[in-house]
Amino acid sequence: MSKTIPLVAGQFYHIYNRGNNGEDLFCEPCNYAHFFELYIRHVYPLVETFAYCLMRNHFHLLVRPRTDLTGFQNLSGLGASSGLDEPNYSQHFSNLFNAYTKALNKAYQRSGNLFERPFKRILVDSDRYLIHLLCYIHRNPQKHSFCDDFRDYPYSSYRAIVQDKNTRVMRAEVLSWFGSFKAFEEYHAQFDEQQIQHLIEDDC
Repeated sequence: MSKTIPLVAGQFYHIYNRGNNGEDLFCEPCNYAHFFELYIRHVYPLVETFAYCLMRNHFHLLVRPRTDLTGFQNLSGLGASSGLDEPNYSQHFSNLFNAYTKALNKAYQRSGNLFERPFKRILVDSDRYLIHLLCYIHRNPQKHSFCDDFRDYPYSSYRAIVQDKNTRVMRAEVLSWFGSFKAFEEYHAQFDEQQIQHLIEDDC
């Protein structure tokens, strides 16, 4: 299990988790949509999002806590009024997971924890790791047989990056890591997950 490390502004992190006792996190399409809504409310203002993938029983995120929170001072726990020099990024992720759990418990008449605790986080400490992780996240649905082709999976950031539409994903920066759109596609197509498997401590 990954150590519970603090999330520090300006650093990249792989954040991931799964359902408690292997339970499904997403039962129908509206659940994925609601998770995204809560992510935008609780987490997006504090982090830059580079990749994501939501699957039936687990999820992966690649994020970088923002160093400039100008314009977000009115959020709970932020700004001079909070008395904090830096927000507690981990707490805002916990708020997301708690809010989603409450919504699912109410909708499906369940009780108790939905996610494993604490949520997993790993510091991404090299450019090579960063690129490999991005590809790993995008290819994860195919790896776990949630789809035949990861490029068609609707709940990952791959299509948000390759399609010319508005997105909250850091598309331009991601593409700059590969040098071109074509290189981005080719790298994903030939990526061998064994290149990163040893860095995924307890893969969901």
